[in-house]
Amino acid sequence: MSNQPKIGIIMGSKSDLNVMQDAADVLKELGVSYEITVVSAHRTPERMFSYAKSAADRGLKVIIAGAGGAAHLPGMVASLTHLPVIGVPVKSSNSIDGWDSILSILQMPNGIPVATVALNAAKNAGILAAQIVSTADEHIVKNLIDYKESLKKKVEESAREMEG
Repeated sequence: MSNQPKIGIIMGSKSDLNVMQDAADVLKELGVSYEITVVSAHRTPERMFSYAKSAADRGLKVIIAGAGGAAHLPGMVASLTHLPVIGVPVKSSNSIDGWDSILSILQMPNGIPVATVALNAAKNAGILAAQIVSTADEHIVKNLIDYKESLKKKVEESAREMEG
């Protein structure tokens, strides 16, 4: 994993880390460099603007943004950068079963796309981010192929145990 982060992982609150850590963990497993921090669209809008506007110049290729409740962070970041943004709806303590977060991230207006994964599915966001950057990195391609092969082996092993 190179020192220059390729993926930015941001979240609206430190309380989202228990979900967003899954993205960091899978990126580490796949050998993709990342940075991780808290950027609140509502409480620190200047920080959000600065983060999004400087992301490409700092070498980031993809941003993963997790947010709960009203979940404006992914869409607002997407409006400020040309980089792909992957939104992770987080079921937070003030959430309406997560639907508010899902719909806030999913229902973006034309021209400001945000790729959206399932509720609390930061791991899938990490895998998708790795797949995006793999288009320019054969090492990551190999790691993704190996990772997906390991998933296949786990299923086959489970089937053998059940059929046993």
